[in-house]
Amino acid sequence: MAGEFLDLSSEPEPTTNAPQSRRFLGVQFACCGVYSRIYVNKDGTAYSGNCPKCMKRIEMKIGPGGTDSRFFTAY
Repeated sequence: MAGEFLDLSSEPEPTTNAPQSRRFLGVQFACCGVYSRIYVNKDGTAYSGNCPKCMKRIEMKIGPGGTDSRFFTAY
């Protein structure tokens, strides 16, 4: 409507029931040429998941001396 403005620069209101974001790594699966995310397991010890096409399993352990990279290629 004329004379009304939408303020897109303000911070969102905090809510108590907002979903928490899950930690993930981005993986390009070379076996099928597809991208997918893998998520932290229940124990919090590794990122694990599988190729969405051929179901090849991948696990990347979490530990000291790791890397800051968030995207990988699995061969």
